Amino acid sequence: MTASAPLHLKVNGVPLERSVPPNRILLDLLREDLNLTGTKRGCDLGTCGCCTVLLDGVPTLSCLTLARLAEGAEVTTIEGLGEHGELTALQRAFVEHGATQCGFCTPGFLLAATALLRDHPTPSRQEIQEALSGNLCRCTGYVKILEAVEAACRTGLPAPSP
Repeated sequence: MTASAPLHLKVNGVPLERSVPPNRILLDLLREDLNLTGTKRGCDLGTCGCCTVLLDGVPTLSCLTLARLAEGAEVTTIEGLGEHGELTALQRAFVEHGATQCGFCTPGFLLAATALLRDHPTPSRQEIQEALSGNLCRCTGYVKILEAVEAACRTGLPAPSP
C-alpha cells in the first residue's frame, strides 16, 4: 500500500492540507477527519445521494470519490451554504415548505439544488426533477422538495454560490 500523501484543497472556503492515504474516500475525510457530519453516509454505492457535496461547484457523490481527486479543488458541504450562520433562500424554502421531514437526505438535496439554481435560476419542474434525480427521500414523496425549490426560485434572491 502506498503511504499517505499531502492533499491540498479548500473546504467551505477554508484552505486545508491533510495527509491522506490513497484509498481514503472524500466522505470519510469530511466526516471523520474534518468533523463535517452534515454530509451523510447512506448507501455507500452512489445510489441515494445523501453524501452529495459540490466539488468545484459540481454535485459529486463523496462516497464514490477518492479524497485525492479533490487535490486543489473547492469542496462545499452543507455546512458551507449560507453566510454568517444565515440560511440561504433555498434552505428557508425547505423549512417553510416542510421539505425536510427526517432530514437525513436534506443536505444532498440542498447541494444538488444549489448547483441547479446557480446555473439555471428559473428551472422548470422537469429540470428540477432531473437535477435531483440522483437523490432519494424515503419520507416526503418529493412533492414538498420540488415545491421548496420552486419557491426558492420565486423569491428573486440570487442563488447561493458554492
